[in-house]
Amino acid sequence: MFRPFWSVILPPEFVAEAKERGKIVSWCLEEKVLDHPSVGGFLTHSSWNSTVESLSTGVPILCWPLFGDQQTNCYFTCNERGSGMEIDSNVKRDEVEKLVTELMDGERGKKVKIKAIEWKKLAEEATGPHGSSSKNLDNLVNQVLLNNS
Repeated sequence: MFRPFWSVILPPEFVAEAKERGKIVSWCLEEKVLDHPSVGGFLTHSSWNSTVESLSTGVPILCWPLFGDQQTNCYFTCNERGSGMEIDSNVKRDEVEKLVTELMDGERGKKVKIKAIEWKKLAEEATGPHGSSSKNLDNLVNQVLLNNS
């Protein structure tokens, strides 16, 4: 008999309680979820893909970096881009609750949301037909083609 992975991780009471208020799936496209209008924030460990997907959808981030490039991504998200807030490495439930509340309803959260939307617009411009990302890709392809001719 097939047992979904979450049935091993989540208690049956949780799954039953969440059934009417949400959906638990084994996998989904993160960017599609982030692009849904009901999403007000994103709790992530700040991997590169999650960071880029969040930036491209204009969703503010609660960063919880663990290792590798995640600390660097978190630093830039929170301190340079201003589109996120960091969870302390000694994470406590009440602290996460405070950060979620601040992100969704607080003054700092409003500023972070504005920055997230600004970064979404910049990402759209850069990846548009005449944007810097598109031009750089065209230049790379042309250089490769010229060097291999």
